[in-house]
Amino acid sequence: MNVLSCSINTLKELYDISGVEVGQHFYWQIGGFQVHGQVLITSWVVIAILLGSVTIAVRNPQTIPTGGQNFFEYVLEFIRDVSKTQIGEEYGPWVPFIGTMFLFIFVSNWSGALLPWKIIELPHGELAAPTNDINTTVALALLTSVAYFYAGLTKKGLSYFGKYIQPTPILLPINILEDFTKPLSLSFRLFGNILADELVVVVLVSLVPSVIPIPVMFLGLFTSGIQALIFATLAAAYIGESMEGHH
Repeated sequence: MNVLSCSINTLKELYDISGVEVGQHFYWQIGGFQVHGQVLITSWVVIAILLGSVTIAVRNPQTIPTGGQNFFEYVLEFIRDVSKTQIGEEYGPWVPFIGTMFLFIFVSNWSGALLPWKIIELPHGELAAPTNDINTTVALALLTSVAYFYAGLTKKGLSYFGKYIQPTPILLPINILEDFTKPLSLSFRLFGNILADELVVVVLVSLVPSVIPIPVMFLGLFTSGIQALIFATLAAAYIGESMEGHH
């Protein structure tokens, strides 16, 4: 009962995180749900950038790639290497998922530094990178959780749950809580780093608008890319772990 209670409390905390607000927000009422409109707007912009870039780059594929096609093939090869390293020989079906996570987070993070969101005025709140909102990072983390549970159950069936009593049944509570804390750590790590980076840039621009913010922005671009890689690598590692059944 204690384990079940802890697990329920952990899930409740994760649900409550979706209600965390930093600053003001522009809300849309969709059916009976209230959603952050600015997050949907910036997410659609990021998706449009990705789809548009890929469409333009590979609209006329060549046997010997050049330009944009060469770049995207390099990105695909990089994602394959990450997936194969973390998941193993059965990495193939998971490349699209890992690649989507990496590219969406990467472009979202960079959009916060490169796109002039602030010039677009909203009735309430302001536009920012999608990953600057805790709802987005929690959603990405929950998708990762669903993915590694699906991978484990597909590979092993119900015997997948035997991992919770390995190497000894005494560790059952810890093993259960571990799976519930993974999305917490994924979401908070990404959200915290992106929010902190944007806040630092805003503060420096207000204090010293001409010189200091520029190197800080370049540093932010670097760390944003690293955060996308970390999230994708951990997602692949969790999927590989669930398929292999070892820690």
